[in-house]
Amino acid sequence: MSILDQLHNVLIEEFEIDPDLITMDALLMDDLDIDSIDAVDILSRLRDLTGKELAAETLKDVRTVGDVVALVDGV
Repeated sequence: MSILDQLHNVLIEEFEIDPDLITMDALLMDDLDIDSIDAVDILSRLRDLTGKELAAETLKDVRTVGDVVALVDGV
């Protein structure tokens, strides 16, 4: 399963986000109503799913769903 698919599932199942809103260009805060605490939770969940070490500090430049995918793929 791709990082995008895993993130998609986390956003739908844990944050009850409408699947139609989840696109690579969707802004986490503005479009999906994800705050900084939620972002850390998402990062933690992706760490569990992928086994990749993802530090919370890396979130400072993350703005979109595509940024999250690129961050996880880059580790």
